[in-house]
Amino acid sequence: MNFIQTRGCDENKPTTVTFSQAILSPIASFGGLYVPEVLPNLGLEFLNKHLNSSYKDLALDMLNRFEIDIDQDVIKEALNLYDNFDDSSNPVPVVKVKENLYVSELYHGPTRAFKDMALQPFGVVLSSVAQKRNENYLILAATSGDTGPAALETFKNRANVQVACLYPYGGTSDVQRLQMVTEDAANLKVIGIRGVFDDAQNALKRLLASDEFKTSLKKKHVSLSAANSVNFGRIIFQIIYHIHSYLELVRQNAIKMDEKVYLNVPSGNFGNALGAYYAWKMGLGVEKIIISSNENNVLTKLIKTGKYDLRDLEVVGTTSPAMDILKSSNVERILYDMFGSKRTKELMDDLEEKNIYELSEDELETLQKCFDADFCLGDEGKKYIKDTFIKNSYLMDPHTATCFKSYETCSNPAIKTIAYSTAEWTKFSPVIANALTGEVDINDIEALESIAKEANLKIPAMVKGLFSKKITQNTIIDKEDIEKEILNFL
Repeated sequence: MNFIQTRGCDENKPTTVTFSQAILSPIASFGGLYVPEVLPNLGLEFLNKHLNSSYKDLALDMLNRFEIDIDQDVIKEALNLYDNFDDSSNPVPVVKVKENLYVSELYHGPTRAFKDMALQPFGVVLSSVAQKRNENYLILAATSGDTGPAALETFKNRANVQVACLYPYGGTSDVQRLQMVTEDAANLKVIGIRGVFDDAQNALKRLLASDEFKTSLKKKHVSLSAANSVNFGRIIFQIIYHIHSYLELVRQNAIKMDEKVYLNVPSGNFGNALGAYYAWKMGLGVEKIIISSNENNVLTKLIKTGKYDLRDLEVVGTTSPAMDILKSSNVERILYDMFGSKRTKELMDDLEEKNIYELSEDELETLQKCFDADFCLGDEGKKYIKDTFIKNSYLMDPHTATCFKSYETCSNPAIKTIAYSTAEWTKFSPVIANALTGEVDINDIEALESIAKEANLKIPAMVKGLFSKKITQNTIIDKEDIEKEILNFL
């Protein structure tokens, strides 16, 4: 399968590229992104075939339908990493929480967040391609808290790759920060920046598009790629768990095959939601995709009004910091799929030049046929956390809690909903402890112990051990110094 470009093609890049080319160099012409030329049509035959398949078998078949140019033994090696999740037979449990509301738990991997679902296999694939080409790659990662730990975990000590991970200093939970700053592999560099996630992501996109930066890397015999969801190598693995979660509901006799469901996604950079959209386009029975946001609710405004308006906006720090994002990269891929490359370039140029774009009435109607949205304030989320724990004996993190608001406001209660839990409770323990017991001004380890006692749970060893590990990554810089710091690392 070939991949094409969301903003059309300039004279400097080929019209189409292979999957391996797209993941090695993920920024396309005019600053756009790569998308599949066509999506495979899976349909009922595929779903019925995999009703009783393992997650790995489902994933292997779906990846093969994309006809990606990666050797089968590499794909199988990558998928075998799911064996290291909490339950190798079911790495993504789907749990009934309320009548007609099911939660797909995407956080049972090594860093306790949903980014492991894509980044664990992606690390094997990208490193293998680099080795096959006898090339060395710098992998850039910008994180609001979860991509960073997952990228560092999957790429550490892998051949032919080095990673520079940018995170907003003070803008993540303590657990997320410790997962990054205690990494000690020689091929990893963690950089805290004085700014917000959008500053880190803007720097990543600028460097990926910078000929001058690439020339500096070339002198060091290094090429450039990225671990963020601008890279389709991330997205292709994020399609799979939506199909798996749907099949889990069939297996649990909650729905019949081809019955439509809502997919309710807490969304920051829109990669998870894009995976849901592609799964729908490929044949999954979906009524609508519901986007759940926090106070940084640009996505809600886009879906409700057709306006993506960043004028005079600044990122607001919230209780769900992994969603504290204003520029959601993967919306661009939705715009391309719905309106084509010419219109996508017009809209993205408007966003870059004027900090706003606006859909026409017809375009908004097209968008709203697929998506609905709402946002959840921090205090509302904490109430959902407490009420759901008391009434349903289910403990969730603040990002998952945003889905419970939109479940009430955006869905038909007669239709089943799959909500996606993107992080384990351990990653945001002070917020959850405050929700459950009212405790304030406590640190992460105190909050973890409080929640464990209140909920009769054990703190996972991989989380508890972070607080005694040596901090090896101490770099904190201004955002203007990012390029210099990365080159010094290399």
